[in-house]
Amino acid sequence: MDEREEAVYRPTIKELPTTERPRERLARLGPGALSTAELLAIILRTGVGGESVLDVATRLLARYGGLAGLARASFSELVAERGMGLAKAAQLQAALELGRRMTLAAPEERPTLYTPHDAAALLMAEIGHLEQEHFCTLFLDARYRVLGLQTLYRGSLTLTQIRIGEVFREAIRRNCAAIVVAHNHPSGDPAPSPDDIAVTRQLVEAGRLLGIEVLDHLVIGQHRWISMRDRRLGFEE
Repeated sequence: MDEREEAVYRPTIKELPTTERPRERLARLGPGALSTAELLAIILRTGVGGESVLDVATRLLARYGGLAGLARASFSELVAERGMGLAKAAQLQAALELGRRMTLAAPEERPTLYTPHDAAALLMAEIGHLEQEHFCTLFLDARYRVLGLQTLYRGSLTLTQIRIGEVFREAIRRNCAAIVVAHNHPSGDPAPSPDDIAVTRQLVEAGRLLGIEVLDHLVIGQHRWISMRDRRLGFEE
């Protein structure tokens, strides 16, 4: 038997069922229902040999640490990425700049979180479908308007991996008044673990010391989620 590693077959976007293609999903469900990778795939349009455009989008987000990292990447860095080139790098930077200008021009139009359902609606589309565990933070101003989203950790998470200082570093830089943290359970069951509760308690205590309110910790499953504040898990007075 040939000992060489067998190539992994990756279907192209055109080979996916129509209902699963990013553009068709956007047309049917609206842009808010798509993940960041799917939206990025629509901008990039085509993949490269052996990688679908969704694979390329996912790789870029992982390599640069999300949209914020992509926005900081130089034009030459993006051009050098496999599957990019001049045209796609220009399309990507133009789209990111338009988003930045819209935020600066109309801060009152930023999403506002009134309830845990509002936060869950944003986060389900981002991490609810992922096969690996992701831990992310929503940054909020004093009116609980969303200033941004950052993914801090990926993979199998444990209490020792999550550093409380890292969670608050970007919040301090952005002069945030509050944050919402969230992570997904790829198993689909959003029931919090003892580690989830312990991390939440540490985050709430650190937030009090720093003057940054931890509004909630959401655990996202498949089509389900749990608000740890609502269940008073880690938010004990």
